Amino acid sequence: MHTVFLDHYLFVFMGVSGSGKSTVANTVAYKLQAAVLDGDFLHPRSNIKKMASGCPLNDDDRRPWLESINAAAFAMQCTNQISLIVCSALKKSYRNILRFGHSNLFFIYLRGDFNVIKSRLQTRKGHFFQPQMLRTQFAVLEPPEAEEKDVFSIDIYPPIDKVISITLKTIEEIIKNHNTIHSEVA
Repeated sequence: MHTVFLDHYLFVFMGVSGSGKSTVANTVAYKLQAAVLDGDFLHPRSNIKKMASGCPLNDDDRRPWLESINAAAFAMQCTNQISLIVCSALKKSYRNILRFGHSNLFFIYLRGDFNVIKSRLQTRKGHFFQPQMLRTQFAVLEPPEAEEKDVFSIDIYPPIDKVISITLKTIEEIIKNHNTIHSEVA
């Protein structure tokens, strides 16, 4: 794997729709003065139309989208010390596409149960995701396994300010630990 800069970090905020990925990532980006990209903006038109009509995406729909996010991650890493990307990354194979070529990429998994997320989606306005698709997202979700050492899980049940605080602390610890490992190797 080739990393552009060893001291530049990518954090992918993952989880099902309604887990708070955009809200948490945007607030964290502001506090860390980090770049942020909502991966939904890289969906091709066909994916957006499909989701807006209530049809779930399949792996063939997602692959080019995930590859676009991977390319955007490379560009972000070239110019930003900390970059945040919002992407559901529901399956391990999707996370592997995002990981490819990025040794300084980490996932922040915003984890919540179906009922909490469903209630959030029912109050959300102005988004092409349809709440009835939540069951499909949970069915597709492959929670990160223990072998995925680059995934850090954060429970979304506490109030949003607490979730943001925990996320900031997690990112700071990841960077600190990663820098310590690299300085010991050098």
